[in-house]
Amino acid sequence: MYGRALVPDDFEVPDRLEGPGWHLRMLSVDDLDKDFEAVVESADRLRGLFGPESMWPDGVTLAEDLIDLAWHQREFTIRHSFAYTVMAADESRCLGCMYIFPSERRGYDAKVFYWVRSGPVAEARDAELGQQVRDWLAARWPFAAVAYPGRDQPWEVWQGLPLKQWV
Repeated sequence: MYGRALVPDDFEVPDRLEGPGWHLRMLSVDDLDKDFEAVVESADRLRGLFGPESMWPDGVTLAEDLIDLAWHQREFTIRHSFAYTVMAADESRCLGCMYIFPSERRGYDAKVFYWVRSGPVAEARDAELGQQVRDWLAARWPFAAVAYPGRDQPWEVWQGLPLKQWV
């Protein structure tokens, strides 16, 4: 009815990943205020996250962020993609996000993007989150190959990979 699920029907999608002082959980519309604050504060870090042409989040409004969060939440529930918020352990602050999308490039089942909020520990938290996400995906998710465009694959290499033939 809605297209292809990213994971098999019998796969139990993990609901959390615990890290030191933070955790991942499904991003939802209930996170709007905390997410919007983190996005706006981190706009310089986020520009280009989804590709060299991407200007997100320039000019994003609270209403547009709500639409994005609702879309991510719906995609999660129908298993087409998975957006997680990185929350402080006490849920007081959004520290970033992580997204698992289907890959349009041959040789990869999924592509993953993640970001952390700007601040004095951003680089260390980015490296820590990245390693924990990679380990979690390898151990718990059913993907044979996961791409990290803009990180493991420079954008020009990623964009030059052949596209999948969708049936």
